[in-house]
Amino acid sequence: MNKKIILIAMALALPLTAAALPGTDTEGGEGEYRHGKKMERMTKELNLNEEQKTKMDALFKEQHEKYKTIHEETRARLKEILTPEQMTKMDEMKKRHHEKWKSKKGTEKQD
Repeated sequence: MNKKIILIAMALALPLTAAALPGTDTEGGEGEYRHGKKMERMTKELNLNEEQKTKMDALFKEQHEKYKTIHEETRARLKEILTPEQMTKMDEMKKRHHEKWKSKKGTEKQD
């Protein structure tokens, strides 16, 4: 039963932690860089004017905030379901998943 709960929790939490809109990280750093690159690419490929670019940027930021809120709500509800030990294990699983994803992504860039 506990394994099922953990699997369901992971299925709900992992996609949200991957930041549903990659590159819209408002804390700066790599996410901000990716967001800028994404906007540059879309501006060029879609031939966006300044008004469209501004509106798309605002839309992506709004969506990022919604996903962030969903993530926070999901985490709070998981804390109600799981024991502190299970939450710690889940955080470790999430960290391993993220590191594996980052490693895989880094390998793909080198190809």
